[in-house]
Amino acid sequence: MSKLPEEDSSPPEHKAAFEELLLDVSTRFINLPTESVDDAIEDIQRRICESLDLDLSALWQWADRDAHMMTITHLYTIPGGPVAPDDIDASRSFPWVLNRMLAGETLAFSTDDLPDDADVDRQSRRFFGVESSVDIPLQVGGQPMFGIITFDTLNRLREWSDAEVKRLKLVADIFANALVRKRAEEDLVRSRARLSLAAESAGAGIWELDCTTDVFWATDQARELFGYQRDESISMDRFKRSVHPDDWGRVEQAITTAFEKNSRLNLEYRIFRAPGDLKWVVSKGMPHYHDDGSPAKMLGVSLDVSERKQLEEQLREHLGEIEQLKRQIEQENYYLREDLKAVQGFAHIVGTSKKFKSVLISAKQVAATPATVLLTGETGTGKGIIANTIYQLSGRNTRPFVTVNCAALPDNLVESELFGREKGAFTGADQTQIGRFEIADKGTIFLDEVGEMSLEMQVKLLRVLQEGEFERLGSARTVSVDVRVIAATSRNLQDDVKIGRFREDLFYRLNVYPVELPPLRERKDDIPLLAQYFTEKYSHKIGKEIDRISKHALDFLVAYNWPGNIRELEHLIERSVIVSPGPSLVINEQFLPGLFPGDGDEGVVKNLAANERDHIRRVLAMTDWKIEGPGGAAIMLDIHPSTLRFRLKKLGIKRPS
Repeated sequence: MSKLPEEDSSPPEHKAAFEELLLDVSTRFINLPTESVDDAIEDIQRRICESLDLDLSALWQWADRDAHMMTITHLYTIPGGPVAPDDIDASRSFPWVLNRMLAGETLAFSTDDLPDDADVDRQSRRFFGVESSVDIPLQVGGQPMFGIITFDTLNRLREWSDAEVKRLKLVADIFANALVRKRAEEDLVRSRARLSLAAESAGAGIWELDCTTDVFWATDQARELFGYQRDESISMDRFKRSVHPDDWGRVEQAITTAFEKNSRLNLEYRIFRAPGDLKWVVSKGMPHYHDDGSPAKMLGVSLDVSERKQLEEQLREHLGEIEQLKRQIEQENYYLREDLKAVQGFAHIVGTSKKFKSVLISAKQVAATPATVLLTGETGTGKGIIANTIYQLSGRNTRPFVTVNCAALPDNLVESELFGREKGAFTGADQTQIGRFEIADKGTIFLDEVGEMSLEMQVKLLRVLQEGEFERLGSARTVSVDVRVIAATSRNLQDDVKIGRFREDLFYRLNVYPVELPPLRERKDDIPLLAQYFTEKYSHKIGKEIDRISKHALDFLVAYNWPGNIRELEHLIERSVIVSPGPSLVINEQFLPGLFPGDGDEGVVKNLAANERDHIRRVLAMTDWKIEGPGGAAIMLDIHPSTLRFRLKKLGIKRPS
């Protein structure tokens, strides 16, 4: 690239003419109407070329229809000069020049002086006959370049002085500002037209705030909305008097913020059309700025939303009741889903033994009555499925069936879970909760492991059984319910009554109709049927085809004492289905702690607690004392982890050191 001469070597008359031209350009574009900008630019291009003895001046801008292309929007050329091309991809035709324009450089050069890496540019310039050029990027206020203006000679060399380049750069800056202002005003006109059409369709009023005078222009619809006369001048002070005093601070701040951050105005507030005539309006607007970046105006639209606000107020009045019903439905659905999970392992009642048939007969007899039922028996004997059967056979089977595991509820949460709580009843009670007795109204509640309930809660449960009434925690209002109670326990409540651990009056209230479920070791005839049922269930679930159980496996199952009863049998069958390689069920003896001694052996005389303790220890040993999570003892025993921890503490079971 050749170095620019520091002094202007052009003839004095050319220099004087150009200085006069610059003065004319500077004053001409100050208040030039938008519609005259294009003609004025091309006129100045012509005069500059004539003044400096140039052949061509082209102003390129990014093409509207393709972001990668540029097009000539303003052109002056001598007769016989090149014809303006259609849109051109400057990154392909003039990559070297384009990269420097994008970097904000101004170039003065000849085609022959281009460096080796500008070979593409050299060929393109020779195609158009361009020999010498000044290329200037068009940009305003540090914004990205939006175009390029060139001043060229064709087929002849010309040297450019530093003074000439500076003057041409000044002209380019004037053109750039004029084009940006023209584009902004055209966008504003289009925006105003679209907004006007949309506003009229929506019955809204259009307004414009002039930041220089603080005066609003408004359409007739906007004036009618705010209660202004058609010929009334709307100053900022007049507008302020229209706004509700409590809302003016928000309105003023929103307008200020919109201009400071160049963001959209979107605000709801109250206005007085006349004394006592209060309305809600929503106003949306967009700020616009002068060329120097100072606020110029805000164009916006306002709409009457009083009717919507009235509906919102009505909805808020009923929000408490709606939220309460919503929570009740959600909790009811939750408990019903939990109940479904609880009986998932016993989808059908399986058993033909004499003792089990007696249980089913008792269940059927009591189901049609409102009597309270107490189910007793060891863990895993199916008390939950019998409770569900009584519910299904009762006249309440279209109402909720709510299950409560009393052993799984912490003492400090039992009352709120059973009877509900008010918002703020205790720390952490951030909303009102419906209790399970209230959810079960007109239905049935199943109190599993009721023997684990504290004496304090036994008193409150007794009141519900006697009177059908209770108070939510944190509330003095009495709630009445009609709930059928089915209770279950694996404890000997009569023994607990004797030692003062269980209230005698509550025991008799629960023991209206006792049903005792036999342990699996007392219904040996049902073991083959249960084994076959669980085999089919888990074969289908896992995707295996196991269609038979060998006599040896059945003999093994029948001989085992089953301290965990049906639950233990189900888990054993599930594990066996997983490991069985063929169509016959394989019972791995390692899955069981070994057969219990026979009926005549000394070891059988263990009481229920001892059997339970041994069984839990064996399962913990199998899981390496992992209590919860996949493969944990709680899952194998089918109880909640907190319940298992409670049983460990109660039975004095500790991990071996």
